[in-house]
Amino acid sequence: NLRSLKEVKSYIKENNHLPDIPSEAEVKEDGVGLGELTTKLLQKIEELTLYVIQQEEKIEELNNKLSDLENSNR
Repeated sequence: NLRSLKEVKSYIKENNHLPDIPSEAEVKEDGVGLGELTTKLLQKIEELTLYVIQQEEKIEELNNKLSDLENSNR
C-alpha cells in the first residue's frame, strides 16, 4: 500500500527519517543488515517510481483540462 505524500511528509517531519527505514540512531545502536537495508531501499525506489507515475497522470489530466478550457474559449 502506497502512503499518500502528505502521510510521508508528516512521518518525516515527526521522525526525521523515511518510513520503514531505520533512523541514524537505530543504525548506530543496532547496526543494520546489508541485505535488509538493500531490500528496504529497493522498496523506496519502487514507491518513488509509483509517486512519479501518479504525478505524471495528474499532470496529463490537468493538461487535458487546460486544453479543453482553451478550446472552449476560442
